[in-house]
Amino acid sequence: MDSAIYNRQASIDSPQSIAKSFKVLGVRVDAVQIPEVISRITGWVEERRAGNYIAVTGMHGIVEAQQNQKFFTILNQASLVVADGMPLIWIGRRYGFELRRRVYGPELLDTFCRATGGRYSHFFYGGAPGVAEKLGEILQRRFGIRVGGTYSPPFRPLNAFEKCRLQKIVRNAQPDVLWVGLSTPKQETWMAEFRDLLGVPVMIGVGAAFDFLTGRTSQAPHWMREHGLEWFFRLVTEPRRLWRRYLIGGSRFVWQVALEMTGVSKHT
Repeated sequence: MDSAIYNRQASIDSPQSIAKSFKVLGVRVDAVQIPEVISRITGWVEERRAGNYIAVTGMHGIVEAQQNQKFFTILNQASLVVADGMPLIWIGRRYGFELRRRVYGPELLDTFCRATGGRYSHFFYGGAPGVAEKLGEILQRRFGIRVGGTYSPPFRPLNAFEKCRLQKIVRNAQPDVLWVGLSTPKQETWMAEFRDLLGVPVMIGVGAAFDFLTGRTSQAPHWMREHGLEWFFRLVTEPRRLWRRYLIGGSRFVWQVALEMTGVSKHT
């Protein structure tokens, strides 16, 4: 079990420090909690070191990475991979890490804005038309944040003209933090593609946080989120969209992790 834990030189703190991580089916997961993630983000912003991105992932992301080598690499190359899912927290605890709670995307976004207020400029990318703009307005009103810009992309890959236009918009806005509200693996793939093109210190993929925080989609009750039952709530509320993710993908995740934990199979 100890072999799954490894140290890597963190490129996100000044001075540099060693970040503790563990692996789940070959994907690195950083053993951090929300206060530590916020500290890392502020460190990147203060240093103005562009190109960092955070993958906020859970069981679904790990399963996707097993079927997509490119996505597997994208996750492992992220500046931070944080556990947005209780199964990853439970696995981390088995490896000896004191992880009390998951790094829930909506909570990370809300907490960061609450903690930093108007200190930084934010850009919101993703969501259906108008959602990113509404989110910026809500967080500005609630915490006094500075909104550098918003962009709601089409539900398809951007063409060359749109990519060029987006680069100009973001570079002109000069945000400190860029929040990405797409689904997995779209948001991580997008961040990996644009990390060196936008000049932003840090990009953070928070999935459905845009819809949750604007009230467009209902969140699971707090007790369900804290006890690993959010998947059930989301499955019941969106069965057509999510049944394959949770019933098939979830079963595959449990089986593969069980094989790894018992030493039957190994991932590098």
